[in-house]
Amino acid sequence: MCEFCLKHGEGKKWYLQAKNYSDELLSDMRRRRMIEEFFANPGRLTRGMEHLKRLDKAPNFIKGMIGRIITSRQKKTHFGQVVPIEEIEQIFGFVGSIVRVACICREVTLQKEKRYCYGVSMSPDGGQFTRILQGLDKSFLAGPDVSGMETLSKEEAISALRDHEREGLCHTVWTFQSPFIGGICNCDRSDCLAMRCTVTHSIPVMFRAEYVAEVDPDACLGCRECMRVCQFGAIVYSASNRKVTIDQKQCYGCGICRSVCKTKAIRLNDRNRVPAAANVW
Repeated sequence: MCEFCLKHGEGKKWYLQAKNYSDELLSDMRRRRMIEEFFANPGRLTRGMEHLKRLDKAPNFIKGMIGRIITSRQKKTHFGQVVPIEEIEQIFGFVGSIVRVACICREVTLQKEKRYCYGVSMSPDGGQFTRILQGLDKSFLAGPDVSGMETLSKEEAISALRDHEREGLCHTVWTFQSPFIGGICNCDRSDCLAMRCTVTHSIPVMFRAEYVAEVDPDACLGCRECMRVCQFGAIVYSASNRKVTIDQKQCYGCGICRSVCKTKAIRLNDRNRVPAAANVW
């Protein structure tokens, strides 16, 4: 299990613990200020990515040292984990409300509103988290009339996330001053700053999933549709065998590849039971 499961989940999956979604955690003023600053100042994310690009040019020992500092800091403030759709459904089963909002990463990278993020709360009507966002007057996320938010039923939210899977987007949960979880995002390497930081720049700000994908060679048709949607470059194709295989050390266990497999040849296995990936987070 990842370290958050031990630290924030008492040995169980930390993101399936209702206490980590509780509005009670929002009574912490430091956490409230962090949320306000995060959503009210998207330009900060742009500056952060510019710093990462410069860091790529630094000597490896300097990049490694600074990268570890960034990861350690993010674990305390804003850290994520890849989660497959089945466990997103479990989360939606116990939260009290789901609100779809514009994605701050896409606002920065595309200068467009893309509603790929979902605020979740144990309370009805969005809870305190949504009310904090509503207080950000004239921000791109809420706007003065709060028109940027949509309240969804659990069925509508699951349907939307399945659509995101077919787009090749990877589901992730995110903390705001750990362990409070306020959001579920749908990420890709092109437009998601957190995934760019983790995968492209090798500075992790998210854990891999608790799972690793595996292909049944007897069922694989070699169509390579799964390669098209894999955000992590974990799927390789053998021209000789006309089959795909999963690089288990590279796999993040999102399970998105399954959504486009016509023969259901791909399954997820518990990461702890896969020796090559058991300690790779």
